[in-house]
Amino acid sequence: MSLVVPILGAIPSPSWSGFHLGPLTIHAYALCILLGILVCLWLTTRRWAATGRNPDDIWDIALWAIPFGLVGARMYHVLITAPGDYFGPGKNPWDALKIWEGGIGIMGAVTLGALGAWIACRRKHVSLAAFADAAAPGILIAQGIGRWGNWFNQELFGKPTTLPWGLEIDPLSSNFPQQYPPGTLFHPTFLYESLWDILGGLVILWLSRRVLTKMGQVFWTYVMYYGFGRFLIELFLRIDHSDEFLGLRIHVWTSGFLVVLGAVMLFAMSRRKTKDPEDISKDRDATAVEA
Repeated sequence: MSLVVPILGAIPSPSWSGFHLGPLTIHAYALCILLGILVCLWLTTRRWAATGRNPDDIWDIALWAIPFGLVGARMYHVLITAPGDYFGPGKNPWDALKIWEGGIGIMGAVTLGALGAWIACRRKHVSLAAFADAAAPGILIAQGIGRWGNWFNQELFGKPTTLPWGLEIDPLSSNFPQQYPPGTLFHPTFLYESLWDILGGLVILWLSRRVLTKMGQVFWTYVMYYGFGRFLIELFLRIDHSDEFLGLRIHVWTSGFLVVLGAVMLFAMSRRKTKDPEDISKDRDATAVEA
């Protein structure tokens, strides 16, 4: 792997974003996402099994949640982030199906992925809330791993910076902002968000054992935490193309909504009983058998 010749103190970007395997092109971005999914499945399976549930449930739920999540991720990009790239004069709506050309959104992935998980949980008669709590730390860590795909693609960076850890972008890249001279360094927002997500996942893991003990608290803490970090990055740093609403990037509004929703739901969950309906039902069945 060859790298752009680094400026002293800068973070270099790879000069490749994938490799060929016969007729197939393996994209580094896809590998980062795949690695994140595998880490999430491993961690979620361990957390699920620790509650005394069948670890095979996670793989069955994933068969629904992952495809739904991929569709949701693409829909969010096409319909929310950049609809002007696909609809309107001179545009081809069929390009919306070309997911291999890039363009996905994690907020859509989680939203529609949750729908897929709900369907699977209903089919297996397990608690969606329990699954969401088990999966939340792994999802956040997976997001942090997946962000490295942006590094390989030299995309979604922030404003110019003179900080020692500024990100170098190849001036010949189509993503390089033409209003800046070659050699300009940019905020490595992929790195900021990756560190935020991975650190948050580890902190939520710790809190889930000591503080977040009521059903739903872990998942909604994840929603609020991720939304807050994304809100700051979108509001102050990101400069890539995005549709706007009332003068602000659309992601500022969606991430701000996640913060408010997460805070409201976290408060609501704190007033719930500790046990989820599935556990209460089990307790009632056990009492009936003893009687």
